[in-house]
Amino acid sequence: MKAARGVRDGSVTLAFRRWQRQDVRPGAVFTSSSGMVRVVDVEVVDPAAITDADAHRAGWRDAEQVRARLAGEADWPTYQVTVEWAGEDPRLALRASDELTDDDVAHLDTRLERLDRASSHGAWTMVTLRLVEAHPERRAPDLAAMVDRETAPFKLDVRKLKALGLTISHRVGYEISPRGAAYLRRTTRPG
Repeated sequence: MKAARGVRDGSVTLAFRRWQRQDVRPGAVFTSSSGMVRVVDVEVVDPAAITDADAHRAGWRDAEQVRARLAGEADWPTYQVTVEWAGEDPRLALRASDELTDDDVAHLDTRLERLDRASSHGAWTMVTLRLVEAHPERRAPDLAAMVDRETAPFKLDVRKLKALGLTISHRVGYEISPRGAAYLRRTTRPG
């Protein structure tokens, strides 16, 4: 989170990663806790050549701290990733939007039906939305247990709902977003 805040305010413009093969490409945009982050450049570097100035640009105290925190196998290449803030997370505006048209509701119905059909454990979208609505900010393991699911897959499913603007993640648990509440009031899907 500290690094994401630094990217947002411009104090962090580099990241160092050790990967078996390059994991990101220039132009890629990722969602972070502080908004969208764009990859500007990626290059292989010698870890011994990382300077204290580079470390500061990555949000670390010094080059030794960066080298000590490189994960992965020692013989994997070290990548220097140049990043920049790319704007607000569009899900924030989406989840706050509670004025749904009939087309918006129909579109969400279709998307959720598609998620249910693709699921190996059956229809889950409406059950999960109603569960989160009934138990705001309840721990994910508790919610998952209420529907006899493992925590990790349950959390992945809630993230799918979040991507549609229907839920909000908290440090502990979730809640229904204004968009999610409007959808639940308007949909005729069972659950």
